[in-house]
Amino acid sequence: MSTYATSHLLGQVLSVDCPSREILEHLTTKWSVLVLRCLSEGVHRFSELKQRIEGVSEKMLAQTLKVLEKDGFLIRTVYPVVPPKVEYQLTILGAQAAEKMTMLTGWIERNLPEILENKQRVAK
Repeated sequence: MSTYATSHLLGQVLSVDCPSREILEHLTTKWSVLVLRCLSEGVHRFSELKQRIEGVSEKMLAQTLKVLEKDGFLIRTVYPVVPPKVEYQLTILGAQAAEKMTMLTGWIERNLPEILENKQRVAK
């Protein structure tokens, strides 16, 4: 029996059988991190997210939003108007995840000069 199966209800991310690994993968993609960061600032429409997140394709943004919605990190609200209006916002769980991701991206931004210096030194 696996470690995960014999453990408590809490996730065991180091166990190959634990579903937390799938969630970890969903949350830590570049696009998911950037979507969570944008939505931590408030409600956004698809076009606003596409504009703010430079380099993301419509297909990748749509896939990322769908995965985050399925996992319960965001809510997609469709308004019955023509043309259709769709907005995305974080759930409480999504806001908690976004807070962690914002801390990580902030740390990366603050330490970028040292990280780039290390990369350059190792590349020589």
